[in-house]
Amino acid sequence: MKIDVKTTTLHVSRTIPAAPERVYDVWLDHTSPGGPWFGSKKVILDAKVDGLFYHAMEWEGTTWPHFGRFIALERGKKIEHTWMSPATKGLESVVTVTLEDKGGETLLSLRHAGVPDDEQGRHHEQGWKWITDALADGLGKKK
Repeated sequence: MKIDVKTTTLHVSRTIPAAPERVYDVWLDHTSPGGPWFGSKKVILDAKVDGLFYHAMEWEGTTWPHFGRFIALERGKKIEHTWMSPATKGLESVVTVTLEDKGGETLLSLRHAGVPDDEQGRHHEQGWKWITDALADGLGKKK
């Protein structure tokens, strides 16, 4: 059965006070504060192309399972993976993170395509902003 849901693409950009390789490494390390997986109730992370991930986040008293598969990994340049959660209504969306060196800092650009164009789907933008802010804060303290 095909789910007919109108989708949208979200964009978040943030300058991170660290080199692209460091940002990449922290993003893919669930034990690193500031990374998107850090602090989750449960994490399974196989950071390789076709490797799977699962993490359970707590938000407003509810556990939100997220899971997907890594599509592309280029250290210091790009992380791309699928993304599914209750807020995507079972649709497999795609998150693409590009990292651009800006003289010792990194311009992180995140594109989340195929997200349902509704309140829960668009809420991902707030979540990605929170994650990229936490990443910038965490790496800024470790100069």
